[in-house]
This record gives sequence, C-alpha cells and structure tokens, in this order.
Amino acid sequence: MERVGDGSIITRFDKTPLPTRSADVICPHFIELKWAYGCPFDCAWCYLKGTFRFQPTKTKPVFKDRQKVEMHTRKFLEEVTTPEILNTGEIADSLMGEGLKEPFSKFIIPIFEEQNRHKVLFVTKSDNVKHLLEINPHNQAIISFSLNADEVAKRWEKGAPSVDRRIEAGRKLSQAGYEVRIRIDPVVPVPDWKVQYTNLINQIFDSFTPERITLGSLRGLQTTINGSKDTSWVGYLTEKSNWGKKVDFKIRYETYATIINLLKENYSYSNVALCKETLAMWGRLGMDYKTIKCNCVW
Repeated sequence: MERVGDGSIITRFDKTPLPTRSADVICPHFIELKWAYGCPFDCAWCYLKGTFRFQPTKTKPVFKDRQKVEMHTRKFLEEVTTPEILNTGEIADSLMGEGLKEPFSKFIIPIFEEQNRHKVLFVTKSDNVKHLLEINPHNQAIISFSLNADEVAKRWEKGAPSVDRRIEAGRKLSQAGYEVRIRIDPVVPVPDWKVQYTNLINQIFDSFTPERITLGSLRGLQTTINGSKDTSWVGYLTEKSNWGKKVDFKIRYETYATIINLLKENYSYSNVALCKETLAMWGRLGMDYKTIKCNCVW
C-alpha cells in the first residue's frame, strides 16, 4: 500500500529516486503517518521552513482531525501484511502534541499495541517524555532523538531543549524498555568539531546505549535556505547533490569516519547508518546501504 485514501494521513515518502549516480542521495521509501505538521522549535536549518513556505501558519504546529488519523491508521494496520514502520516525525516533531488534552502518544501507541506487525516511530528534539513513560505496553513504538554537539545546538537549535535534557529523556525511555534510536544530524564542521562530537558520543554512552545511530551532515535545499532567517550555517555548504547543497565531500568523510571509528574503538558499537547521504559517501566509508538500516526503517 503506497497510501491510504487521499494520502493526507498515510503515504509513502518517495521523493528520492533509486540511486544510480555517485552524487545521488540515498533515502529509503518509508511510510509517513502525517498526524500533524509544523514544529515549535525553530532550528535555523529546518527544512520545514521551505516545505511550508506557502502555508499561512508557516512552521507553527497544526494538528489534524484525530478521527481521520485513527480511521486511516486502523485501515493500514488491518490491510497491510508487510511489516512497516510508520514515521510520525517527517513533517512534525513527534512529541509536539504531548501538551494536548489527549496527548498524541497516548492516542496512537495503544492503537499500534492492538497488533504486532507494524511499529510507530517518533522522531523528536523534545524532552517531554512524561506521557510515554506512563504507557504500557509499548512494544510497537520506537523513539528517535535528534541530537547535536552542544555548542552547535546552542547556536542553531535555539528553540529546542538542551542536548543534555534530550539525552536524559532518551535514558529514561531506554530504561523503561523503549527502543531508542539516535540521529546525530546535521553534523556541522565547526572549528573544534572533533572535540564537540567526541563529547557528544561520550555523553550519550555515559547515559544509555542507543539501538542504532544515524549520522547526517549539514545540507540545505534552496527553499530551506530562502526560508531561513539565520543563514550563518549556509557558508559550510559548497557541494551540490540531488538533495540540495552539502558540505565538501572530504570534510564530510572526515567527520563521519571520526565518529564511526570512535564508536567502534571506544564502545565496540557498529550499528551506524547515514541519512540523506550520497552513494559515493557510503562507498567511501565501506558501508553497504542495501544491508545497513537507517533511522526510519526496520
């Protein structure tokens, strides 16, 4: 099933063609569960600034009709036999509805718990996990936190909770038995990036061990750049791909290789993938995108 009904709630993300050239970006065609759109955090490089540039609400959170969300979700869960992960955080922060009268987590997770084939994925920069900690069982839910180096987050992710608060939220959920994934994205090659990202890795593993880690580098579609008020990050982008501008290949390779080696040597950890990265980069790192699983898939 590529979508349910009109596709306004459940549809397959298929904006990235299968890679054929070295500069083509790899991104599996996962399922989106579009229960809401927008985000309250206002990160400088947020692609939603471009995606929703024509919306009168811009990136302000907008919530869709719960009855329709439930109807489309149940139809998908009942009719689709191939296991899928439904991503609630592609066009929204998955935890931005936790302050509603009925928190989104308490609405959606019980629906998924009625079956054991499909899972629901939360992608977030929030640390508001109070309701998640009250939900049992939660076997069909995956929580993925987007993290960054502390100084990078302070400069460009000003509206989001601090990195240590996000990591602490991840620790609590991991301890409660949730599957917790991490996205370190976008990696930004600031002057002392080695120290910054080494500190981040140590901080994560001092708290808990993520189920998987997905790395992404700074990138910008032209629509995102046009919609950004703070464009101080754009100076890092010198290379073109079919997913906008990117950091120079050699610099990206060095940052990825450093983080991957650190994880391997210090923590014997190898469950690492790349996000929106080129075929050439996967090859240069000796990684096979066909066998390695990234954030939004099984």
